[in-house]
Amino acid sequence: MSTLKLRAIGNSVGVVLPKELLARLGVGEGDTLHVVEAPDGLRLVRHDPGFEQQLEVAREVMRRRRAVLRELAK
Repeated sequence: MSTLKLRAIGNSVGVVLPKELLARLGVGEGDTLHVVEAPDGLRLVRHDPGFEQQLEVAREVMRRRRAVLRELAK
């Protein structure tokens, strides 16, 4: 568990993430993080959960329509 401090950054407020936490998340300066509501609070994640759901739908369509996609690729 890490304790994070809120700091003024211009006219906004930001959170500074310690180097160890950045390493655990696998992110660095300029990367995007998403805040996801969970039953027990908030979670910081690297990937966009909405995009993950869209990707699953696309995979299912590609699996079902494989023959059509092959014909279109010709």
